[in-house]
Amino acid sequence: MVSTPDEHQAYGGTVTHDVTNQAPPLTPYDASDDTALLEGLRREGAGWAEEDLRRLGRQAGSAQAQEWADLANRHEPELRTHDRYGNRVDEVEFHPGWHHLMRTAIAEGLAASPWADDRPGAHVVRTAGGLVWGHTEAGHGCPTSMTYAAVPALRRQPELAKLYEPLLTSREYDPVLREPTEKRGLLAGMGMTEKQGGSDVRTNTTTATPTAEPGVHTLRGHKWFTSAPMCDLFLVLAQAPGGLSCFLVPRVLPDGTRNTFRIQRLKNKLGNRSNASSEPEFDGTVAWLVGPEGQGVKTIIEMVNCTRLDCVMMSAALMRTSLVQAGHHARHRSAFGARLVDQPLMRNVLADLALESEAATTLTLRLAGAADRAIRGDEGEMAFRRIATAVGKYWVTKRGPAFTAEALECLGGNGYVEDSGMPRHYREAPLLSIWEGSGNVNALDVLRALSREPGTAEALFGELDLARGADARLDAAMARLKTGLSEASQTTARRLVEQTALTLQASLLVRHAPPAVADAFCATRLGGDWGHAFGTLPQAADLTAIVERALPGGGRGAGAG
Repeated sequence: MVSTPDEHQAYGGTVTHDVTNQAPPLTPYDASDDTALLEGLRREGAGWAEEDLRRLGRQAGSAQAQEWADLANRHEPELRTHDRYGNRVDEVEFHPGWHHLMRTAIAEGLAASPWADDRPGAHVVRTAGGLVWGHTEAGHGCPTSMTYAAVPALRRQPELAKLYEPLLTSREYDPVLREPTEKRGLLAGMGMTEKQGGSDVRTNTTTATPTAEPGVHTLRGHKWFTSAPMCDLFLVLAQAPGGLSCFLVPRVLPDGTRNTFRIQRLKNKLGNRSNASSEPEFDGTVAWLVGPEGQGVKTIIEMVNCTRLDCVMMSAALMRTSLVQAGHHARHRSAFGARLVDQPLMRNVLADLALESEAATTLTLRLAGAADRAIRGDEGEMAFRRIATAVGKYWVTKRGPAFTAEALECLGGNGYVEDSGMPRHYREAPLLSIWEGSGNVNALDVLRALSREPGTAEALFGELDLARGADARLDAAMARLKTGLSEASQTTARRLVEQTALTLQASLLVRHAPPAVADAFCATRLGGDWGHAFGTLPQAADLTAIVERALPGGGRGAGAG
């Protein structure tokens, strides 16, 4: 016998499918509602874009944009090597959600458009936009990042830059494959690593054979990890007669025929699933020399500096969106007679995550400011950018996986299911430490900068000295750092870079953040009054002030009821 609802109630039962004590959907929300972000935007000379950033923040947190992100990751790109007749086509098909994300990102200036914008702070605006639009999903940030980074490298060959730069800096997304100069906008990728060498690109075996036309070569080889193979142009490293050199490879040649760019397979990656990463094969592939022959690494290094900053940016964006979701859940979920956000231990966890997130965001915007001013010729900022970007790339991206894991745990079992979106963030987080040089590569790069470019250490301590005398723990950390730099070696490189990053972050927070934030960061990250997991802030930390600064609307504001 099946009971009717009335009979069920008559026997004193309850309706089993009533949903209680669950957080409502986070969307729509404003992804730019981040005090540290907006303060940093103004401080780094880009406050003129605040209104646009807020508009983008509302779009990033909209139900539509979040659905695009979900669909682009659930319906992954598919490789079609041949058409139905057997012709080689080497096409990658994407879900419409991917194209919507790409179209918005490029229209909002998150690709290469800052290179065509003379306003001071234009490159900071792009980074701030990435911090906000990163609340959608990370995969489509790869082609926009590489397109941005390709411009300074391409400028090493002025005739090529004159031809392609106006299209690379366009704000129009044109995904149809055809001759580049016939398009409304272009995307650029890069192909450096090969299976036998990885980051040791000087061991590359792809060969470049000169043709009768000056500067034009044909390539033969196999690249191991080339993301976004649907781009129009690629900067590629290959061994020319004069040594390792940089080349421009278009997918479609000036006469409209397909260049040889055989996509062997797409990588089956842990995360970043919406983005296609491939293994292309070159065989008689036509390429144009970029920069002097034999100086391929020197030519392409500026591209790497740009993409490393984007890795820092995306890690900071992942931290922020994970914190926002954890805080939203804690505001609405109750346990043991109180909302989670009001439980002292949960507040400790959220506050600790908030410190880490603000430190990452503040450093990211400082690096963006340095990049913007370096591009405009500031030599001091060039030196600071040289060392600080490698330091930030090492440390902020390393913090991402532990951070997203802790934020996921704030949701408990609800965070472990795919519907929450948190597993996607967790899978994404390790990538940023690996791409554009793993931790060891960046740590060694810091040592290289210190030993070969003395001005970098001077620039670093010039920045740190701006906060000298404001906090005894910071002053002590600066002294330890100076000693550590004088004793640097490969064995101690990671510890040295970690110490540098924490000291730099602390100096920025002491100068720019409220006392509650700066004091808790210095006490824990520099003073050692901290455990081994998030949520171990000392008793004296002002948890309420930290959390209310970090969460959208304040700790008890919008959405807290």
